[in-house]
Amino acid sequence: MFELKKKGDQYHFNLKASNGQVILTSEMYNSKASAKNGIESIQKNCGDDARYEKKTAKNGKFHFNLKSTNGQIIGSSQMYSAESGMNNGIESVKKNAPEAEVKEVE
Repeated sequence: MFELKKKGDQYHFNLKASNGQVILTSEMYNSKASAKNGIESIQKNCGDDARYEKKTAKNGKFHFNLKSTNGQIIGSSQMYSAESGMNNGIESVKKNAPEAEVKEVE
């Protein structure tokens, strides 16, 4: 599910797997409507392997960004200790995002 939250006067969301683990986090948005557009963009782009940017941090951990068609980052993963974990995270986004419900939380 997508968990949509307000922080101060901005909005952001997390995509959570069925076990409650956060698999993707958004940037901050100035409005709820913009955050919802971000969710729709993730749902639209998550099935395309070309939209995933795989990265290795300076500490050797792995993470990825999901980008929209214009190259803007629309979601970022958590850090993974192994490349296989990162690849599993990408597969989880592909599996969970398209049909995920949006839940607004306080």
